[in-house]
Amino acid sequence: MARGHPESPQRLDAIDEQLLASGLAQVLERREAPLVDLDRVALAHDAAHLARLRSALEPLAASGRSHVLDADTMAGPGTWTAMCRAAGAAVAATDAVIAGEVRNAFCAVRPPGHHATRDTAMGFCFFNNVAIAAHHALTVHGLQRVAIVDFDVHHGNGTEDIIAGDDRVLMVSYFQHPHYPYSGDMPSADNLLNLPVAAHTEGSELRSLIEAHWLPRLDAFAPQMLFISAGFDAHREDPLGQLGLVEADYAWVTRRLMDVADRHAQGRIVSCLEGGYHLSALGRSVAAHLRALADVDEMELPEAHA
Repeated sequence: MARGHPESPQRLDAIDEQLLASGLAQVLERREAPLVDLDRVALAHDAAHLARLRSALEPLAASGRSHVLDADTMAGPGTWTAMCRAAGAAVAATDAVIAGEVRNAFCAVRPPGHHATRDTAMGFCFFNNVAIAAHHALTVHGLQRVAIVDFDVHHGNGTEDIIAGDDRVLMVSYFQHPHYPYSGDMPSADNLLNLPVAAHTEGSELRSLIEAHWLPRLDAFAPQMLFISAGFDAHREDPLGQLGLVEADYAWVTRRLMDVADRHAQGRIVSCLEGGYHLSALGRSVAAHLRALADVDEMELPEAHA
């Protein structure tokens, strides 16, 4: 992305710094993200979309140039590789969780994915990482039901476009409305449960909505695996939204989703980073999410090393 763009490499640096400062880096297993097999991308995206992106973006590495897709979505010399590794991380994490190598996984990746539709890159997103991973679980591993949980200040319109009407997938989400991409208030299919909320909604209200709507629907669906589009831009400090969540809210929703996964999916969860643009709030929120996923108490963590 261009200099000064909110979707910057500093986002992952902020997460790494918080994991080191909190001691989480010493208890988590880290793996490098492989490049995705483009056949897996084609499970969620049109072949023509994939071909257009590849022809436009892959040559940038050699030319050193940039390419503007829209006012929000710009690519540079490293974008093609980054997006292939982001999707590759989601697929590799799915493989590892289903194989029982790990119970759950978080993919600290960029660019994000949940605005990428079947045939359009938009909203900082090129490949829809979570949709690709969910289709990989269904098609390659033969799962029959998976759930996608999207918590982000922005509606995951791309994921909705890809999975709408697919009764193998249940998608539940919350997002600020009206807000970019100005969609989601009228779900397009029965396998979607959207919770659009007004600006300045706080965590306590969202917790009540999740308990009343998400959790019963997830339990009735009984997914065999959960995928999380984990956006942290609903944090009250984030400049790209106006919701009022704090770190404890992200820990709470993560624990509730782990309960669902324990009841129906052998604990299997793959979470992928989406939004989060206030660097300190992003790092703290991801740490809260990971403490819950790893089931470790903050007091149990080792002291960080300088």
